[in-house]
Amino acid sequence: MLSSLWSSSIALILSCVVMGLGWMLSKRALSDREKSSPFECGFDPIKSARLPFSLRFFLLAIIFLIFDVEIVLLLPVLVSMSTSFSMELMVGAFLFLIILIVGLFHEWNEGSLDWAQ
Repeated sequence: MLSSLWSSSIALILSCVVMGLGWMLSKRALSDREKSSPFECGFDPIKSARLPFSLRFFLLAIIFLIFDVEIVLLLPVLVSMSTSFSMELMVGAFLFLIILIVGLFHEWNEGSLDWAQ
C-alpha cells in the first residue's frame, strides 16, 4: 500500500514538473509572431480565411491520395502472390486495377489532370 502511494506521488510530482517546464518554455515562444504563425509559406494568418481556393489543386490532391492508397492495397497482393498463386486473388487484383484505370480515364476526360490550360 505504501509503495503504491509512493509511486503515485512521484508520478504526480514528475508530471507537474514537466507541465510547468513546458508552460515556462512556451511563454518565450509566444513573443515571436513569425514562429507562432501556422503558415511557413508567406500567407498572412491575420487576414480573412475566406480566400478562394483552387479547386483544381484540391482535385489533384484527391487523385494523388487515391493512387497512394492503391499502392498500399496492392502491395500485400504482390507479396502474397510471391508465396502462393491464387486465382481469386489474381482476379480481385485485376478487377481493382480495371476500376482504377477506368477512374483515371474518367478524370483525364473530365480535365482534372490538366494542371495548366
